[in-house]
Amino acid sequence: MSRLPARPRPTALPRHDDRRRGFPRLAPRQAPDGRFAATWWGNAWVDALEDTALDPARLARGKAYAQRGHVDAITVTPGRVTAYVHGSRPRPYRTEIRLRTLGDDDWERFLDEAAARPEHIAALLDKDVPHALEAVTGLLPAPGDLVPDCSCPDDGFPCKHAAALCYQSARLLDEDPFVLFLMRGRGEQELLAELTRRNAARSAAEGATAAPAIPTVPARTVLAPTTGHTLPPLPPPFPAPDRPGRPAVFPADPEAPDPLALDLLAGEAAARAHTFLSTGHDPVAALTPWQDAVRLAAAHPGSGLTAATRALYRDLAHALDRTSTDLARAVAAWRQGGTTGLAVLEEPWDPPAGPFDRARPALLAADLPAFRPWRNRLSTRSLQLRFGRDGLWYGYESDPDREDWWPRGTPDADPVGVITDLLGGADR
Repeated sequence: MSRLPARPRPTALPRHDDRRRGFPRLAPRQAPDGRFAATWWGNAWVDALEDTALDPARLARGKAYAQRGHVDAITVTPGRVTAYVHGSRPRPYRTEIRLRTLGDDDWERFLDEAAARPEHIAALLDKDVPHALEAVTGLLPAPGDLVPDCSCPDDGFPCKHAAALCYQSARLLDEDPFVLFLMRGRGEQELLAELTRRNAARSAAEGATAAPAIPTVPARTVLAPTTGHTLPPLPPPFPAPDRPGRPAVFPADPEAPDPLALDLLAGEAAARAHTFLSTGHDPVAALTPWQDAVRLAAAHPGSGLTAATRALYRDLAHALDRTSTDLARAVAAWRQGGTTGLAVLEEPWDPPAGPFDRARPALLAADLPAFRPWRNRLSTRSLQLRFGRDGLWYGYESDPDREDWWPRGTPDADPVGVITDLLGGADR
């Protein structure tokens, strides 16, 4: 009897590619209000496109293409959104939108912030993006971050095909914000697994920490008749917590205040209350409204003017009848030296004889350019030193002959050291 041939060993099933997602062609849609997005992050995506576009007419044609369903299936991979878009010719054009992926440090900050607050994890699982998470990493693209490319002969930036793809992509983001995370470099299962691990570690650490003993007084003792004896003293006040509490996650609602502003103000109130309980001093109480606005903007997480940061600067500046540029310059001064740095920016004064008079000979002896004095300032065409009331020198820079001075560097008692740091070895 012949032996049956050996059965081939089953091959391993292909692993699911968590960093590549395909979406079928979206049906045509006529938006009553002309908008393609319903969520705040979807609208921020559209704003990044429209704020950069050089030709409004191409944008209008791209929107019409998207509304009529000219965009075929969309593929999303880290840093890239690709689709074929039908134009006036029979053959569709290969179109893509590229954007920068986030680095490992950005993702670490995002994951730490999300895992630290159970309400953030719940919001993500519910396909919602809390404003606070975007503010941590600059998750959403800013104007200029979206780079279009298309096989059509049109050299517009963007062409109508790329604009159509970008508008349709906003609909994908509305339905599933994890598409945005994939665009920025991480897949949904990868993120959820990491959030689960960090959440479990946080829960275990909290469970291992014994709750502090709270002194008590029996209720029967407190409520007993007081005739003939004195009630025991009340327990001491609860100790202040180790850190300020976190505010709740505020849902986005067109009729409600901006969630990011609410989160920022609630967080600030918690921090001030914690400081007052711990020290008996409120460091913010003596600030003017302008100083407090600058402090709030300077404390905003993240770096660079992301979409969330631009909105914060705009709203704070408008409330105090200033411009966003005024606020950005003041934030730079605050980060340079707090309230003193802001005063150096805004308040020229006449210093007494002494360190200010000795600064110019010291600068000349160091073979630095000649500086022109005016009140507490020494200036060249592009460099400036400002003498603060704290006895420190503050560095400033400007484009040559522009008188558009911005705080730079770290204050120091040595004017030569401040200028040397500003020069950084570059010729000016």
